[in-house]
Amino acid sequence: MNPPLLEVEDLHTYYGDSHILQGLGFSVPRGSVVALLGRNGAGKTTTLRSIMRLCAPQRGRVRLDGRDLGELATHQIARAGVAFVQETRAIFPSLSVEENLAIATRPAAGGQGWTLDKVYERFPELWARRYNGGAQLSGGEQQMLAIARALVANPRLLLLDEPSEGLAPLIVRKIQAMLLALKAEGSTMLLVEQNFALATDLADYVYVLGKGRIRWEGASERLRGAEEVKRTWLGV
Repeated sequence: MNPPLLEVEDLHTYYGDSHILQGLGFSVPRGSVVALLGRNGAGKTTTLRSIMRLCAPQRGRVRLDGRDLGELATHQIARAGVAFVQETRAIFPSLSVEENLAIATRPAAGGQGWTLDKVYERFPELWARRYNGGAQLSGGEQQMLAIARALVANPRLLLLDEPSEGLAPLIVRKIQAMLLALKAEGSTMLLVEQNFALATDLADYVYVLGKGRIRWEGASERLRGAEEVKRTWLGV
């Protein structure tokens, strides 16, 4: 297994008096896809938000390539190489597709990496709509834009929160194919996803969360046959 790019250690996060993450610890190896699965309220989105310090953990450490992210602000974590595709997509509705992408573009070291041209090649739907405002896009197009905007920042780690939620099956298949292509190119991803088939097809390794703690971990292939885990903690 490759060395970890992301390390999360003993993470405790509260919302008010509610203890949401209760000592969470896991790692994401470089060049791999790791999925966080669990029922609603298990702490999956809170984990991603804690990594980005959109909600500050009360205890624990988050390291990116050995660097402690605990003292950094959210924008500094993004500059350090973490891109977050939020469940809400968080695109700018009054800006065009091209403007949404342009403000997020960060050239890769050595001149390689994702550019506007490469994104349009991978997402022809966005090229066709490049002058349209974000509010004029369909849900699937908005999700593509959210992912493309993350890519043009040329991150080392991509966090994805429910990328298939609310999308038509045809669009889900497109998103899945695109994420599989990113995986084949060596991208490192941490995925939160309710679609069990999509998550296990994409992920190399899975952590199952329940009530703010890890209840099971293992390779995707093992989880497909773990009927008690799926029934108890996933409702599958």
